[in-house]
Amino acid sequence: MKENAEQKSGHVTTRRLLDMKQNGEKIAVLTGYDYTIARILDRAGIDVILVGDSASNVFSGHTTTLPITVDEMIYHARAVVKGVQSATSRAMVVVDMPFMSYQLSEEEALRNAGRIMKEHECDAVKMEGGSSIAATVRRITDAGIPVMGHLGLMPQSIYKYGSYKVRAQEGAEAEELMKDARLLEESGAFAVVVEKIPSALAGEIARSLTIPVIGIGAGVECDGQVLVINDMLGLNREFHPRFVRQYADLNTIIEDAVGRYLEDVRSGDFPSPEESY
Repeated sequence: MKENAEQKSGHVTTRRLLDMKQNGEKIAVLTGYDYTIARILDRAGIDVILVGDSASNVFSGHTTTLPITVDEMIYHARAVVKGVQSATSRAMVVVDMPFMSYQLSEEEALRNAGRIMKEHECDAVKMEGGSSIAATVRRITDAGIPVMGHLGLMPQSIYKYGSYKVRAQEGAEAEELMKDARLLEESGAFAVVVEKIPSALAGEIARSLTIPVIGIGAGVECDGQVLVINDMLGLNREFHPRFVRQYADLNTIIEDAVGRYLEDVRSGDFPSPEESY
């Protein structure tokens, strides 16, 4: 983001998110994948836009997040950053590092994180994992790249889990998740997402960390919340997890609009003389 835009609009930074946690201000995060939606989200006052690898599902139609590539994530991120810059430049833009872009080695992870940051001026990257990526998180943050962590249900590991059920319900896994959260903080992560874990555990993690804890399907005690925008806007009729609150039914609205357009075109009612040159 340009310096004058940051000063003018109060661009959300890692420092701002930490201040929000310390002041008890909840952090609002939504995913975004394109220029138009990013402009709307930024103007609406959203704190963070996550360019999620969920684009693999909701934008490209894959059944998991695994197929999306670094090049595809950069494509989406570039559009989102341009959208934010063309609006108020307030929202922080965080970009998911896709599957196998950071697991091979610390050097490969740093190279990909650096490329993501350099090619579209985003604010941070996000990675899934705990102890297995702690050294990588440290390497990337030491290079000056902010990292957001992700624990609990980690979609990039869905084949390992075998289902999308709630994670860390058992004592051993809950204890391990708590340790991983602390380890991510110690490794330099500026925030951590916790997905589909018991509310009590999420609250305990939020209270034990000094960095913000952002929940999705993890209860109200987190420092903030994140949802996939397609889900909360009702664009997907087939996906209704209990943690998604639907704020609109755009599927029905769009279908109705398209139906009326079809009727007007076929009847000759569109375009009218006033809509013609």
